[in-house]
Amino acid sequence: MQVRYRYRLYPTPGQKQALARQFGCCPVVWKDALALSQSIYQEGRKYPDGGELQKCCITQAKRTEERSCLSEVSASVLQQSVRDLDKAFRFWWESKGKVRAPRFKKRSTAQSARICGRDFRTTDRDVHFQKVGELKLHRSRPLPSPPSSCTIIKDCPGRCFASFVVDLEDRDLSPVFGQNIGIDLGLASLTVTSDGEKIAPPKFLRAALKPLRRLQRNLKHKQRGSNRLALARLRVAKLHAKVADRRLDFLHKPSTRLIHENQAVCIEDLNVSGMVKNPKLSRAIADAGWRTFRILLEYKADLYGRALKVVSRREPTSQVCSACGHRDGKKPLSVRAWTCPACGAEHDREVNAARNILAAGLAARLNGRGAKSKTSLLAAGCETSTRLNQEGPLCPA
Repeated sequence: MQVRYRYRLYPTPGQKQALARQFGCCPVVWKDALALSQSIYQEGRKYPDGGELQKCCITQAKRTEERSCLSEVSASVLQQSVRDLDKAFRFWWESKGKVRAPRFKKRSTAQSARICGRDFRTTDRDVHFQKVGELKLHRSRPLPSPPSSCTIIKDCPGRCFASFVVDLEDRDLSPVFGQNIGIDLGLASLTVTSDGEKIAPPKFLRAALKPLRRLQRNLKHKQRGSNRLALARLRVAKLHAKVADRRLDFLHKPSTRLIHENQAVCIEDLNVSGMVKNPKLSRAIADAGWRTFRILLEYKADLYGRALKVVSRREPTSQVCSACGHRDGKKPLSVRAWTCPACGAEHDREVNAARNILAAGLAARLNGRGAKSKTSLLAAGCETSTRLNQEGPLCPA
């Protein structure tokens, strides 16, 4: 599988200016190529290949006064930008509307430039870019294989990174027979497993609210266009980046441990984009990093040969008794514990939901035609209750 290895760069002031020119010219070439592609598509003409797009948007554009700045940057970076646009446009055309059409890139503080093939060289201490020079590289870990592409990224606080795409062999772990787990994501506890383990959310953004408010109040009173305004914005961006880095570092640790200790991990497909529209919970949901946690589980499951099963958000995981399968109906968020009226089992809301997620995830399978089929959650709950009485923990044979 292909993965990215990211390293910190330390460019000199002159190299920062050269990178800024590349970051500025790449969106210009993308915009010109996209405008040309859209006009050809609307007129019903034959779509040109990548070479013709590069000739129109780079070679001929350099001779004009408006695009003379393109000569100051590496042609490889500009050509790669046109190739990316051509690939995105063809994907959209072949998908017949299933994939979103490429759009014009808006101005953003996060900037990047990508190079593939032999247009860059890397050593243990630096990476060489054309018309930029040798960029000092902090090699925190060795690359497992020669990189196929390199992307130079400048984030909002002004930090520069080199992101290499490399081929990585699967690191299949020894199988853990019968060890499966269900995970329920929440706010009071970041993760609650079917075994009853709870991981408290770190709430890094909440801890940084006081200094963040102070910096934003300071930013409010700066004059537009002044150097002090730019410095105040940089301080706010650095604090946000620190919060994001701490959150990502925290999420890596439980995700790696859960993948290593279990053969199958079951999670719920939460509608995070819809849940953050709640003004009372949006900040807490964003601070928890649910989506990032799922992405980490997905790629680590592929890397280490584990199974990650995503349960539909329509499953009534909080309404069904995990012991007998009785459905008790919807419950408000204030109800954190309840007793099943059918069997009398006492449940913690999150632990019960995690057990139901595990049962629903293990019930999914393929039928004889290769299509997905699954046992209903009510039936799965009844089967689980039998296993609970006979074997103890929620682990299938």
